Amino acid sequence: MDENQTHTDVEKLESHQCLELLRAVSVGHLAVSSNDMPQIFPVNFTIDHGTVVFRTGEGTKLATLRAQPRVAFQADGVNQETGVAWSVMIQGEAELFGGIEETLDSFNLMLFPWESGPKDQFVRIVPTSMTGRRFKVADPLTWWKHMRHG
Repeated sequence: MDENQTHTDVEKLESHQCLELLRAVSVGHLAVSSNDMPQIFPVNFTIDHGTVVFRTGEGTKLATLRAQPRVAFQADGVNQETGVAWSVMIQGEAELFGGIEETLDSFNLMLFPWESGPKDQFVRIVPTSMTGRRFKVADPLTWWKHMRHG
């Protein structure tokens, strides 16, 4: 990145590109609001028919989702070889899987939580908004030049 390069070099991604990138990673961050306070939880997830699916158990996260299903979800990554990074953010509604058929179908997703303990509740985030961007990671020396001459 030369010093004349600006953040206009950010590529805005279409929904299908966002989903493709999300399929390449397995951990993201779920943002919820409880008692007017934001909380963020790392979750391992998978993509299923344009939605984000993760597993959880009884606790703060599940209680919050039941009370306030409007959530945000974010994941990102970087290609170490090319230096190109990406970030995807989804806003949507969290839906708890219900019924035997949906629960049985969920096991075909091969979604296994990293943390031990019972995680028998599957949650699906249905997007109402999906945005993503891709950009070249700036060389740290670029920022140093701007600080010295800025």
